[in-house]
Amino acid sequence: MTSTTPTSPGAVPRRTRRGWAALPFLTPGTLMLVLFVLVPLLLILGYSFFKRGRFGGVVFTFSFDNFVRLADPLYLNVIATSVGIAAVVTVLALLIGYPTALAIVRLPAKWRTIALVAVLLPFWTNFLIRTYAWILLLNNAGWINQGLEAIGLIDHPIKMLYTQQAVVVGLLYMYLPLMILPLYSSLASQDAQLTEAATNLGSGPWRVFRTVTLPLSIPGALTGCVFVFVPAMSNFVIPELLGGGKTVLVGNLVRDQFLKARDWPFGAALALVLTILLVALLVAQQRASRRLTEGPRAPRAQRNRAQKVVSRA
Repeated sequence: MTSTTPTSPGAVPRRTRRGWAALPFLTPGTLMLVLFVLVPLLLILGYSFFKRGRFGGVVFTFSFDNFVRLADPLYLNVIATSVGIAAVVTVLALLIGYPTALAIVRLPAKWRTIALVAVLLPFWTNFLIRTYAWILLLNNAGWINQGLEAIGLIDHPIKMLYTQQAVVVGLLYMYLPLMILPLYSSLASQDAQLTEAATNLGSGPWRVFRTVTLPLSIPGALTGCVFVFVPAMSNFVIPELLGGGKTVLVGNLVRDQFLKARDWPFGAALALVLTILLVALLVAQQRASRRLTEGPRAPRAQRNRAQKVVSRA
């Protein structure tokens, strides 16, 4: 028999008391989320349905014109270019980041910490300083061209700066750690006994990697892809500095609408599209990761049939 502790009519349940006790610790973070995330999102949502004034500003007249303008071929081309460059950067980051994370996981513990610090080290330097460093490397009189000329591989400087390739290199350099860290976390959390069991059963290194290591690391890879794809598509500093303004991404378009054209409603509509894309990617990544880790869920009819069998038993 189970005994229940009687409570007085005016007593507060223990779970409720615990909730009130945690309230002081949750309040600062909740306020920051409301002020710096929820309120700006609501402002963007509201502005996107208004019109631009004749001399800038916002005219509070409800309209869908900003979303209709998004179908213009000019803006569709910018969005397509942004998606294409972000996809290339993401694929390159995955191809470089996966072997790097796998190599870090297999290092001894003390060297593993040093390797992780080396991955995070660029984040300790200002973003603009790192971008200007690439300008020094890629320009016609930069170190790369000078080195190639010194060893006799080229006769004249190669134009690398102010090209779309320079933008891809800059974005890849900036966001590569965002791919390595989720992959490292996913690989480091794998049970070593699974690999050992597969090896004991006669599987070679490649088969162990293909059947054990790679499937278990896919959730980390998906997370890294989202972390790289979204900021790569919305970045506007690197296309401006390394691309010379010739490569326009969605981030440049949003910035120009707010600061140059003073068309806040259309800029808000573009920012809202980016936000919706981010949420959609996060939801897709979460569902894919859950499906990979938990397996496909049984259909509803099958689940109901199983529940009836269990209840009868």
